[in-house]
Amino acid sequence: EVQFVESGGGLVQAGGSLRLSCAASGFTFGDYSIGWFRQAPGKEREGVSCINSNDGGTYYANSVKGRFTISSDNAKNTVYLQMNSLKPEDTARYYCAAETIGMDSKSFCLGTGMDYWGKGTLVTVSS
Repeated sequence: EVQFVESGGGLVQAGGSLRLSCAASGFTFGDYSIGWFRQAPGKEREGVSCINSNDGGTYYANSVKGRFTISSDNAKNTVYLQMNSLKPEDTARYYCAAETIGMDSKSFCLGTGMDYWGKGTLVTVSS
C-alpha cells in the first residue's frame, strides 16, 4: 500500500519558519515528481513547490519564491519543504503528492496528474 505522511505543520508567528516533511512508503521516488500543494478555506488548491526526483528540477509558485525551499532525500523516500519568512497568507493545509509518469516539476505542480496524496498538515501563521 502506498502512503504519504506529512508532518511539521503548526502555529507560527509571521516571519517565522517551519519545515514540513513528507515520508513515502510503498513508493520509490525514482524518476517521478513529488510536490507540495496547499489549500486554504474558500480558496483553490495551489501548487506550492515541486521537485523531480531524477533530475532535481524544481518549481516554485511566485507567491513563495525566495522564501520556501523544496528538497528530497531519495534514500529516505522523504521530501521536505523549508518555509521561511512565513506570512498570514501562507495559512493553509499543506499536502504532498506524487505522480507516476515522469512529469517535470513545473508541469506536475501546475497540472492535475497527481496519483497519490497525503492527508495534509495544517500550517497557521498568525499576524
